[in-house]
Amino acid sequence: MLPLSVLDLIPIPAGSAPGDALRNSLDLARHTERLGYRRYWVAEHHNMTGVASSATAVAIGYLAAGTATIRVGAGGIMLPNHAPLVVAEQFGTLESLYPGRIDLGLGRAPGTDPRTTRALRRDSAAADGFPQEVRELQAFLAPAAPDQRVRAVPGAGTEVPLWILGSSLFGADLAATLGLPYAFASHFAPDALLPALAAYREGFQPSAVLERPHAMIGVNVVAAESDAEACFLFTTMQQSFTRLQRGTPGPLQPPIEDIDGYWTPQEKARASRMLEYSVVGGPETVRAQIERIVSVTGADELMVASGIHDHAARVRSYEILADAAGAPGEQPVEAATFRDAALPTGDG
Repeated sequence: MLPLSVLDLIPIPAGSAPGDALRNSLDLARHTERLGYRRYWVAEHHNMTGVASSATAVAIGYLAAGTATIRVGAGGIMLPNHAPLVVAEQFGTLESLYPGRIDLGLGRAPGTDPRTTRALRRDSAAADGFPQEVRELQAFLAPAAPDQRVRAVPGAGTEVPLWILGSSLFGADLAATLGLPYAFASHFAPDALLPALAAYREGFQPSAVLERPHAMIGVNVVAAESDAEACFLFTTMQQSFTRLQRGTPGPLQPPIEDIDGYWTPQEKARASRMLEYSVVGGPETVRAQIERIVSVTGADELMVASGIHDHAARVRSYEILADAAGAPGEQPVEAATFRDAALPTGDG
């Protein structure tokens, strides 16, 4: 059984408030834990009225406190927005509270628009230092040296498992060089997926935390009782990607009957390209499409995003996927090191 994980942007449906979205996410985390999903990740975004995951570490603490066995983490923290010491302290605190259950995925994009980037006090050139900041963060999470003058407390010695996130060859090369697991954002940026996976696997250098490459890919899944119902629910995501093109993002919209009356042919082409790695359908369709994606990519793990407007339908989608993919049910707490936490099943 290929491990399944959850990527939750903590979407705010139209007519709801951020508190509603956060409570829905905790409910979904509890459901997916019982269904046997391995990880539950939330992503850092800012100044987005349809997303409630801006205070990512706080949200992770809330979700970890309300669950018992599923790994909870960031998919990811946009490291150039933060001092590595602060990130080490935050995630060291989380690891101290929920030992063996915290993941830390790292990205180098700002996770927002240029104006908000300036409000975050982020240097526009900060991404250039991303490799060095990852190494600095690793050092703060490692056991402190006797003469170390600056320590992350909590943080030092927790060795929170790190992932490199990416949508290009840059992240793949860095993850390979550092011997870290790699997660590709194919759920919205599929173009470089196969070249990035090849670069990661070919350049991988074994490390103290990972002996062989472990690649996770993002996939959108909208599963329902029938193909027709799933296609209807999927129009929420299609609207969202169209609104991004128009520069009018916002709360998650209800599904609509006539998506072709909503977008132009050009918008349809662009949105459909971004949503290439999407699995939409009833149980049999979902099973077949998941098998095809795994066959093409050799992925070791799938990180599943489901931008569905209705919370009950979103929960049901993850249930159908778990059943179609043969999820094993709730698992025991995994060990803190990635080597113990990861059980690669792909071709590496």
